[in-house]
Amino acid sequence: MKRLLLFILVIMGCCGRFASDAKRCPATPAVVPPVEPLLVRSAVDDVRCRQWVDSVLGTLSLKERIGQLFIYTIAPYQDKGNKELLRKVVEDYKVGGLLFSGGLMQNQAMLTNEAQRMADIPLLITFDGEWGLSMRLRGTPVFPKNMVLGCIQNDTLLYEYGREMARQCRELGVQVNFAPVADVNINPKNPVINTRSFGENPVNVANKVIAYARGLEDGGVLSVSKHFPGHGDTDVDSHKSLPVLPFTRERLDSVELYPFRKAVQAGVGGIMVGHLEVPAFEAQRGLPSSLSRNVVYDLLTRELQFRGLVFTDALAMKGVSKHESLCLKALQAGHDLLLVPRRIKEEVDAILAAVKRGELTEQAVEEKCRKVLTYKYALGLNKKPLIRLSGLGTRINTPYTRDLIRRLNLAAVTVLGNATKVLPLDPAIKDVAVLNVGEAAEIRPFIKQLSEYTHPVEFQLGKDLPAAGRKALRDKLSGYKRILVCVTEHRLAAYQSFFAELAPDVPVVYVCFIPGKQLPQIRQGISAAEAVVLAHSLNDDVQQQVAGILYADAVADGRLSASIGSLFAAGEGVTLSPQTKSHFIPEEHGLDSRLLARIDTIAWEGIREGAYPGCQVVVLKDGKEMYNKAFGTYTYTTGNKEAVPVTPASVYDVASLTKTTATLLAVMKLYDKGRLSLTDRVSDYLPYLQDTDKRNITVRELLFHQSGLPSTLLFYQDAIDEDSYEGTLFKARPDKLHPARIGRQTWANPNFRFRPGLTSKVRTAECTLQVCDSLWLNKSFKKEYLQKIADAPLRDKRYRYSCVGFILLQQVVEARAGMPMDEFLAQEFYTPMGLKRTGYLPLRFLSKEEIVPSSVDPFLRKTVLQGFVHDESAAFQGGVSGNAGLFSTAEEVAQIYQMLLNGGELNGKRYLSKETCRLFTTTVAKGCRRGLGFDKPDMQNPAKSPCALSAPASVYGHTGFTGTCAWVDPDNGLVYVFLSNRIYPEVWNAKLLKSDIRERIQEAIYRAVLK
Repeated sequence: MKRLLLFILVIMGCCGRFASDAKRCPATPAVVPPVEPLLVRSAVDDVRCRQWVDSVLGTLSLKERIGQLFIYTIAPYQDKGNKELLRKVVEDYKVGGLLFSGGLMQNQAMLTNEAQRMADIPLLITFDGEWGLSMRLRGTPVFPKNMVLGCIQNDTLLYEYGREMARQCRELGVQVNFAPVADVNINPKNPVINTRSFGENPVNVANKVIAYARGLEDGGVLSVSKHFPGHGDTDVDSHKSLPVLPFTRERLDSVELYPFRKAVQAGVGGIMVGHLEVPAFEAQRGLPSSLSRNVVYDLLTRELQFRGLVFTDALAMKGVSKHESLCLKALQAGHDLLLVPRRIKEEVDAILAAVKRGELTEQAVEEKCRKVLTYKYALGLNKKPLIRLSGLGTRINTPYTRDLIRRLNLAAVTVLGNATKVLPLDPAIKDVAVLNVGEAAEIRPFIKQLSEYTHPVEFQLGKDLPAAGRKALRDKLSGYKRILVCVTEHRLAAYQSFFAELAPDVPVVYVCFIPGKQLPQIRQGISAAEAVVLAHSLNDDVQQQVAGILYADAVADGRLSASIGSLFAAGEGVTLSPQTKSHFIPEEHGLDSRLLARIDTIAWEGIREGAYPGCQVVVLKDGKEMYNKAFGTYTYTTGNKEAVPVTPASVYDVASLTKTTATLLAVMKLYDKGRLSLTDRVSDYLPYLQDTDKRNITVRELLFHQSGLPSTLLFYQDAIDEDSYEGTLFKARPDKLHPARIGRQTWANPNFRFRPGLTSKVRTAECTLQVCDSLWLNKSFKKEYLQKIADAPLRDKRYRYSCVGFILLQQVVEARAGMPMDEFLAQEFYTPMGLKRTGYLPLRFLSKEEIVPSSVDPFLRKTVLQGFVHDESAAFQGGVSGNAGLFSTAEEVAQIYQMLLNGGELNGKRYLSKETCRLFTTTVAKGCRRGLGFDKPDMQNPAKSPCALSAPASVYGHTGFTGTCAWVDPDNGLVYVFLSNRIYPEVWNAKLLKSDIRERIQEAIYRAVLK
């Protein structure tokens, strides 16, 4: 658990943002406390470990101690000569370990057992397995290369990979893996590192290195990060020559050294030094870092405080091999273990001679040997490990291993581009063209899975297709609404001319089952694509997953680990998941996208003119989202404080839009269930009205706003102590007593107190109705405001818009539903519809930061209203009212109205009957434009209409005081929602109303409708 906790803390500590323009991160402070590698931390303090190390050291001559510092490379062959060589290095030179160069797993296992039987001191068996055993051994599991793994966002998978590699290594008798590569590959021309690196972002590379290394070491295998101080930005292969890193110390700190520094701080156990010329650290020209004391000892051991085992890279490589007495110089530089050429006799003799000459002390040799033996003990080599040969292949290739490879490949899939949101593909388009670039048989799993979502029509692109054939193929493809180009061929130069000429008017998506570095071969086609899915692999599982990703039936969250030429930069990628909505092309559904874009101009005009700080606009056509954008900010920017930008997920107080988005829905549901009739008298359910002039008001009259009830009642005035303030409460002009402006021509006296015992600053047993952050109202107040309604004089029954009537409808709903209206709505509509940001009292299920402030109340509540309803009548009912109080987003409001447009059904689930929807959405009152709860266009007096002039009479919906509206047009299959907080910070701001922003946006929608 301690190791796991440290791993989590390290990963958290490594998080940071990479400056892509400079391709580096801030340098870590050079002075850090030394960290004992986790692998040997317990062994160092173990008495038994010290006893074993001392006992072994006591039996070794100087020559044998030197032998323990050698890792000898040997081929895994069973011939007589190879076995004799193995015996010689093990018995005569007492080498500390072996590295097998490759071949068959069984041969390596048998030779390992032979070598361990020969050895007086168990051998460190090392392995060069950067992408698993398959890097060297045939017939073993093939893991993805590191550059593919660098695309994975979940570093826990890298840790799991490290654990699995440790398990396989232990099965094969291996204690040390020369992995991971910690080089930051920011040079696309790098001939040797390239895909062996986790990418070009130092932070991402560091995180992956630490995760993988911790997995290895927690599994009991030493990880060796390489090639210190960093081989990523070179165009020379150190196997063939000596690369030069001509960079400043600042640059090296921020790029090359960053992953190594983080790995050391994380407590990894091994680091391999590369053969590199680094003038910033070593002034002697031509001296490789692997032979430089300035690099190995001064930088790695002293400055970075590395306490683990330091390995040389292979000393047979041409980047270093021209130097004499290589092993001696490497030890003098500060290495612990030498990955040597085959001339072991000459190298050992040179070291012995140097000791005699005093160029290397016996104490230094003993310290290094003691360190190596301590690691052997920590790795379980105080006993001779023997490999169980029977069933070895089965133990290496397990179902778990195959599943892990599958999960790593799937997690690396990266979606690039998609700026036009062509992905996920529109499932309504049943015929999709699939152009195959490669062998047709290779994409059978993809085609089969794709058939679950659409009808794929396959086309084959041949290498030698003549000009006429290319034109004919392009003409055929242009007849489809979507084109998928599936690329499995690696050599793409022969196809350049076709893709240079492929410019259809329909969206093209490239699905690439090849490494990303191949894509620049068809640059013109990729550049013109709406999206590119980089799958990296042709594995069947990957092909099936990609088909699901195209239709948001599977997750893709990879991020590009390294740039692909100038096409895509490192870090690019978008997330697609089953929660990602399909994006539709307006022209394919009867709208002109160019004209629809006029909405942007109008929305920004409103912000620029101060009509509102920000807004959301959503347009649906036939149930498909044609437009969904958020504009502006939560509030106006003041001082140096940046305002929060509005997003489609930002939640607004929808004000009177509550009447149709909440209360009316509840009434319709009860009507549907036969528990309420339009002709029912309200007093039959609300007894306190029976002996009043309101006893004959019907549900229909309340919905038509023809009940005779007043438009509003100031309930909160009954909560104010009349003796607590001077003069009047309101005035038409400001003065000393009335400084708080609450309307265009209304100022209020804020220096009042509420009635004693009626309010509290905190919730109490009696004060349970929350009005704002620090104001709670006694629950007994409900009786007072209901009595106020009962006592209000009834007027004539002509049309008079009334919030009071909808407050009564809420009481009717609760009486018939047998529960609070907010609970009834959540149960019957919001929850089953999957609306997670819609409801009353939003602070119960959202953080305040997710909610747009409605207004500033300088009079009644004396605070910014954020998460609390602006409407005072609703506020003094505890935030749940029939006239106001609902909070939502434009997206979710649109879903509610789409359900109504669909005749009560949404996503295959029925919420209301078609008959009920038809009745409530089509019935219109006599003598006015009002419907049953819904507002409608005023066809008789267009100047007073709440809708655009082009809106037909069939339209229904509502508006809200905070600057909201929702309109449904059944004739054209349209849903339009606009949400804003136009009353922030001042409720008397009428610029939205004067500029007709909502109506002009609706008119722009109608102009976009294709005739």
